[in-house]
Amino acid sequence: MKIGFDNAEYLRRQSEKILERIQGFSKLYLEFGGKLFDDYHAARVLPGFEMNVKVRLLQTLKDKTEIIFCINASDIERNKIRADLGITYDLDLLRLIDSLRSLSLTVSSIVITQFTDQPAAAVFANKLKMRGEKVYLHRPTAGYPTDVDTIVSDQGYGMNPYIETSRPLVVVTAPGPGSGKLGTCLSQLYHEYKRGNKAGYAKFETFPIWNIPLKHPVNLAYEAATADLKDCNMIDPFHLEAYGVTTVNYNRDIEIFPVVKRILEKITGTESIYRSPTDMGVNMAGYCIFDDEAVREAAKAEIIRRYFKICCDYKLGRVDQEAALRVELLMKEIGLKPEDRKAVPAALEKAEQTGTPSMALELPDGRIVTGKTTMLLNAGAALILNAVKAHCGIPDEVLLLSPEILTPILKLKMNILGERESVLGAEEVLLALSICAATDQRAERAMNALSALRDCEAHSSCMLHPADERVFRKLGVRMTCEAVFFSDRLYMD
Repeated sequence: MKIGFDNAEYLRRQSEKILERIQGFSKLYLEFGGKLFDDYHAARVLPGFEMNVKVRLLQTLKDKTEIIFCINASDIERNKIRADLGITYDLDLLRLIDSLRSLSLTVSSIVITQFTDQPAAAVFANKLKMRGEKVYLHRPTAGYPTDVDTIVSDQGYGMNPYIETSRPLVVVTAPGPGSGKLGTCLSQLYHEYKRGNKAGYAKFETFPIWNIPLKHPVNLAYEAATADLKDCNMIDPFHLEAYGVTTVNYNRDIEIFPVVKRILEKITGTESIYRSPTDMGVNMAGYCIFDDEAVREAAKAEIIRRYFKICCDYKLGRVDQEAALRVELLMKEIGLKPEDRKAVPAALEKAEQTGTPSMALELPDGRIVTGKTTMLLNAGAALILNAVKAHCGIPDEVLLLSPEILTPILKLKMNILGERESVLGAEEVLLALSICAATDQRAERAMNALSALRDCEAHSSCMLHPADERVFRKLGVRMTCEAVFFSDRLYMD
């Protein structure tokens, strides 16, 4: 992929702006929008963006920084999934805490927001406390969002326990959107000012990018990614009125800004330093795009991926039809078609030819390889083998996997473990490949070539089995699927 974003410049500019925001406050509560770790979306639409650059930034400020995690009790209760990793928000929170602490960053506490005695949330809170974590429960704020006098009172934010913090930069983050980060920041500001501390608030933003056009593909890709939240980008009217400058923000921030501004003024007793929602954000990403065409093409590819993803989510009952139609309209607005993704027509053509579920993958050099379901392998397993053989120049007729290895694995799977799938999946084939690599140089070459599949584009003629989906995610393959069930069975083990 052609690079279009200067990651080092972004790290420098963003760090400088955060340090500027800290000036004048005893403590700055910095709401982190987007993903703190593993920001795959940003890495895809801004080629050159390092998906963990935010953590690198915090490492440069680690002596000044502590981190508060928020998670919505309702998300725990309904087992909300982080789509790009396939794990629930509560598990992702645990993963994130472990990852940050392994980098010597301080995670001081966890806040369960919107808590109304949900049983699963209460169990999760107790689990954290038993592990020695500081856990705070924040219930819905009385009067929010219209009654500012109640919100900024002992009956509003005053009902929340004060979260003890000790460093000048307090990062408030979460596994995903809707986790109560803003409410936590404002609640803390209320308590800080009651204690006589001059604290501040700002937002660490990535999308939408405020200083590129409203209909730029990067900003449209953000809309596609948040279609289930009904987010849409808008010209910030407050910024335009205050400064005469056109900037881009999104509907939720614009809608809530007047309320947030009044709350900040009520808490501090002075006029807000922010005249627009764009003012609140710290976002230097737009200044670090050096090849706009490369970034546009990457963002268009992401919009198509999001289209397939939301069509599958609709088929699985995870989103409503309106969300799927929103992304379809974005596709039409920018002149994109599903078949613009090169692997799509190849996978569908292979499926039509063979009458079986099939897949296609675009190699780094632009070649397309395919895989089909056979008596022994499913399409995902076949595709991986065909892709690494093509990459290594191993002839197609060469068998990388010995039948003496595959047959016992299949017998174990069917006869002993009692699984119903009569073919081998991607994970089983990779294990077989690693075994064969011990004695076969070609198998070893093929196994070492698996890393070349990272960031390759692939498509399946049907939705993947969850186990295969996990394998392709770990390999870093950018996978899309037709919204077609791979089996008529209701239960997938």
